[in-house]
Amino acid sequence: MSQPIDTLGASDSLLSYEEKVSLDKLGYASIGKLLSDDELYAIRNCVQAVLKDEGDQAGHELFSSKRIKHPKEAGADRLANLANKGEAFDILYTHPKLLSAIRHVLGDEFKLSSLNYRSAKPGQGLQKLHTDWPDAVEPGQYKVCNSIWLLDDFTAANGATRVAPGTHLCGKTPEESMDDPWKHHPDETLIEAKAGTVVVFNSHCWHGGTTNQTEHPRRAIHSYFCGRDQIQQTPQKDWIRQETLDRISDKAKWLLDV
Repeated sequence: MSQPIDTLGASDSLLSYEEKVSLDKLGYASIGKLLSDDELYAIRNCVQAVLKDEGDQAGHELFSSKRIKHPKEAGADRLANLANKGEAFDILYTHPKLLSAIRHVLGDEFKLSSLNYRSAKPGQGLQKLHTDWPDAVEPGQYKVCNSIWLLDDFTAANGATRVAPGTHLCGKTPEESMDDPWKHHPDETLIEAKAGTVVVFNSHCWHGGTTNQTEHPRRAIHSYFCGRDQIQQTPQKDWIRQETLDRISDKAKWLLDV
C-alpha cells in the first residue's frame, strides 16, 4: 500500500548507493547541488527581505515557542518559520530527493519540524558538538533528521559544519563521551561544499558549527524533520498562515501536519 510520502516523489531510486551507505555508516551525505543559480538568488533575496522586515524580532518563533524552548544564539543571525514566509522557500522542504534521504533515515512517517535560517557571524558561530535530540537512541530508532541547504560555499575558513562520522551508531551523546564537546573531536570532518548543495545528516550524529574566520557571514537554511508522533520545533498548527494554506498543495500540508 502506498504511503502519503510516495505522492511527494520520494523514492529510494533517487539516492545513489554511495549516498545511502554514507547516511547509514557515516550519518550524513551530500545529495548534490539541488538549487539552480536562479533559485539560490531568489532564496537569498527572500532571506534579506525577511531579515529587514523582522529586525530585532528575527527568529522570534524559535525563541518564543511555548512547546520547545531554544536559546537565542549570540554568534549567528537566525530566522524561523520560513515555510510561512515565501514561495521561494517551499522547495527547501518538498524537494523529492531531500524527502528520499529523510525517508531513508526516518521511514515513511515523518513531518517538517522546522525550517530555519542560520548565518554564522564573522569571528563567531562555534557550537559544541551536539545532537538534535536530548537523549541517546539505539541505532535505527531515529527520531529526527536534518538537512543543510548551503546559501554560501562552506569552507574551513568560514565556519563550515563539523561532523563526527558514525556517532549516530554509538548510542551516546557527546556529553556522555567527551570531557568537553566544545573541543575538537579526533574523528571530526568538515562539510565543505559549494553553494546550492544540500547535505542531509542523521540528527543523532554529533555535529556543530565552527568559527567563521572570514569577514562575511556564512549562510544556510536547515529543513529539519521529525517522526509524525513528535512535537515540531515550530508547531505549524500554531503558526500557519492562510496565505500559505492557499498556496501550497495538500501534499505539502501533510508534510507540515496542518
